[in-house]
Amino acid sequence: MSGTTTAAVGRHRRAAGAGADRWVVLVVLCVSLLLVALDATVLHVAVPAVTEDLRPGAVELLWIVDVYPLVCASLLILFGTLGDRVGRRRVLLLGYGLFGVASALAAFAWSAPMLVLARALLGAGGAMIMPATLSILRQVFPDRRERALAIGVWSAVAAVGAAVGPLLGGFLLEHFWWGSVFLVNIPLMLVSLPVGRMLLPESRGTDGGPWDVTGALLAAGGLFGTVLGVKRLGGGEAVASPVTVLPLLAGAALLFLFVRRQRRHPHPLVELRMFARPAFGTSVGCIVLAMLALVGLELVAAQYLQLVLGLSPLQTGLRLLPLTVAAMAAGLAGARVLRRFGPRRMVCAGFCLTAAAVLTLTAMGGADDPPLLLAGFVLLGFGLETTLFGAYESMLSEAPAGQAGGAAAIGETSYQLGAGIGIALLGSVMNAAYAPGLRSVPGVPRPAADAAGHSLGEAYEVAGRLGGGTGAALRRAARDSFVHGLHVTLLVSAGLLLLGAVLALRLPWVMQCGEEPDGAELGLPAPREAEPTPGKPRVTA
Repeated sequence: MSGTTTAAVGRHRRAAGAGADRWVVLVVLCVSLLLVALDATVLHVAVPAVTEDLRPGAVELLWIVDVYPLVCASLLILFGTLGDRVGRRRVLLLGYGLFGVASALAAFAWSAPMLVLARALLGAGGAMIMPATLSILRQVFPDRRERALAIGVWSAVAAVGAAVGPLLGGFLLEHFWWGSVFLVNIPLMLVSLPVGRMLLPESRGTDGGPWDVTGALLAAGGLFGTVLGVKRLGGGEAVASPVTVLPLLAGAALLFLFVRRQRRHPHPLVELRMFARPAFGTSVGCIVLAMLALVGLELVAAQYLQLVLGLSPLQTGLRLLPLTVAAMAAGLAGARVLRRFGPRRMVCAGFCLTAAAVLTLTAMGGADDPPLLLAGFVLLGFGLETTLFGAYESMLSEAPAGQAGGAAAIGETSYQLGAGIGIALLGSVMNAAYAPGLRSVPGVPRPAADAAGHSLGEAYEVAGRLGGGTGAALRRAARDSFVHGLHVTLLVSAGLLLLGAVLALRLPWVMQCGEEPDGAELGLPAPREAEPTPGKPRVTA
């Protein structure tokens, strides 16, 4: 890096972080992310208690669980691009406030519809917080080498939040009522609001004209329909079912209109020409493939540990803990690995390491093998986090600073879509490999065999009702079929991961640490200075 470039980066760093050390800013942003990650998983262990207290119907229970990620994924682009226009810090602080209010409503919800509404508001608050944390991080760490380290810490915190959620929820449920899993958010938000207002610098994107409200609504509606349809597929609905087809068709149509509008609009919300940069589009594809493999595998692994090996939920969480620890280690070491090996080799190696972990886990059988599971989960966590770190860092660094909010929203949306598609795709593969093995168990009537083919848990219930030798035979056949389906699912996952490794070959060889991209290559408008906030430094986006 030349002396001129170094001086420019230094001036930019001082402007972005004046009044607060940028590492303190990183701590504030990581606390924000931790809350959102916790809330995505903390409710899972509380579902039985919620069901007993509020007595929701089947549809209401489904919405209680699904509405948070559904609303969050739908609004990421809306709030990410709004932050580029009106101020990222402002949107983040509004997200803090909404998240705290929604947490109180959820904790004291007196009915299932009230809890669904509160969870939807939590999703809206999360959609304000998530892209804002990444886009502010992009601003206060203009030096790519420091930013890589910051993203590593950020991703490690995300891994911790996702893993700690069920453990924290289980602890709270043992001592308090189910609403306590939401109350823990409120003290942290009460601290984060004033601290964030004092420490976080305000920044805005390029002077892109008025915010395109119509485009934002098209994006939100399109993503809502698409994610809803994908979740219905993952929940076992038939491909031709109206509750699957109609949301998918409506979502695809709205997203098509959104893309067409963005191409023609003089001031687009999302600059689609960013996808013309190989590193940006490739990074987004790598995020989708990595999440597709991760979520589907975690779902199948949890069922295997509990239903085949007979572990309790707490024991299952502890068995999966090495995956989280390995992911944390990969996030913290990611900056050094990226500098040494570059994005292409790092992401490609991460995919290959994850594929090796998946193939190792195909040795799982009906008996417990702790050393095998430990080795497989450690490799899986390290490989996937290495992949996600390299892809996120490359995507964010390739986007112009003025489009940081939109770029972060695209990355988070890819994350959510990959997770939903993973559950639907790998769940379908699992069911297709599992169900046929139960159709020829001696003495089991066809209706009972069909019911047992829905899931291993349902097979155990049918076997209990049948009893005797027939029930025992069905139970053994179900376990064997599940292990067979698990092996097939792992092989499909390995193939997808190797496809991701091939895709990663389009990433740059080396980590460029020179001038920050300013959008000139994309033909974007020249950046402008953000409007100063009283008591805050001016920031050039």
